[in-house]
Amino acid sequence: QVQLVESGGGLVQPGGSLRLSCAASGFTFSNYYMYWVRQAPGKGLEWVSGVNTGGGDSTYYSDSVKGRFTISRDSAKNTLYLQMNSLKPEDTAVYSCAAGPRGSNWPGDYDYWGQGTQVTVSS
Repeated sequence: QVQLVESGGGLVQPGGSLRLSCAASGFTFSNYYMYWVRQAPGKGLEWVSGVNTGGGDSTYYSDSVKGRFTISRDSAKNTLYLQMNSLKPEDTAVYSCAAGPRGSNWPGDYDYWGQGTQVTVSS
């Protein structure tokens, strides 16, 4: 049974920080690229970040989050992370993690999805 379970979302003020986690099980975690995508109310799905297989030595970011967010993975814990700093109201969205067999920023290429966690940035 494949599972991706996000946690760590919540309410934070602009300029604040939040750390999301995604616990993976039921597949060989180290063999998959891992991703974060988000969807704001009334908006389409937006690719946010990705990390390569294995130890996660290569990372990728959308222009909107580059320099503020950091993606990482812990193979020993089968867990993906997204450290979000300098948060802005426009970062408000449901954040989902996903897994794919190769590098891609097209969500249609992803095999597994989590249920998502809400991030709200507001004063």
